[in-house]
Amino acid sequence: MNIAFLGLGHMGRRMAARLIEAGHELTVWNRTPGNVELAGATWADTPAAAVRSAELVFSMVRDDDASRDVWLGDQGALAALPEAAVALECSTLSLPFVDELAQAFRDADRELLDAPVAGSRPQAEVGALIFFVGGSTDALGRANGALSAMAGAVHHAGPNGAGALVKLMVNALFGAQLAAVAELIGFADRADQNAARAVEILASTPVTSPAAAGSAQAMLAGQFAPAFPIDLVVKDFGLVSSSGEFVDAKLPLAAACRVIYEQAAREGYADDNITGIVQRYR
Repeated sequence: MNIAFLGLGHMGRRMAARLIEAGHELTVWNRTPGNVELAGATWADTPAAAVRSAELVFSMVRDDDASRDVWLGDQGALAALPEAAVALECSTLSLPFVDELAQAFRDADRELLDAPVAGSRPQAEVGALIFFVGGSTDALGRANGALSAMAGAVHHAGPNGAGALVKLMVNALFGAQLAAVAELIGFADRADQNAARAVEILASTPVTSPAAAGSAQAMLAGQFAPAFPIDLVVKDFGLVSSSGEFVDAKLPLAAACRVIYEQAAREGYADDNITGIVQRYR
């Protein structure tokens, strides 16, 4: 299958490599091509040039502004997208922007799937990402073969916007859990108790998710190498906030977590993994 991939950051390059390994013909674009090596791919100078012969187009970029430029900019992909192609926007984006993007695709009579992912660099390398997809069943059916090279699971969440919503919910829940775990480890330290033993017991109870338990161990071990860095956590809570305003949802806990991670970023932990939030309390 002829596939275009737009955005080759830490996640995108790993996802694109999986598609090449699966035998797909890949044309790729990245804002700074000199910083990325990707054997087997054909490079394009613009998003528009990358998609002209594509059957599927994947985008994996940082935020709303980057996605808008990729799809709707002067050399954006949408204007050059073939009629029969399916576009998959895998970036973590706000609901108002996904709504805007979906409308642009409808106006152009083109198919869009918002298809963000759960998982980080290790999952991307082994094809174990979890996709949350919003859009038509027909379009998803046409994309499933390529998705299988990158995915451990694919969930059709509903129409356009549903995939983006679920992704924001996943990231907010993960961020809120880790903010709480970090506070509680600090609580155990201040009480002059064995934080590692307390976490071990906590992890054995039904109230602790596997993600929280594993992250607590990483916090205790000082494992802060960036997979989901705190500056991106801040960005994603900002997307939750703007999306909540868009649908008139009350999200006070998400707002409080956003402040916690913003403070951590200002204190010098922006480039650390989300587990580095514990450094504020130990």
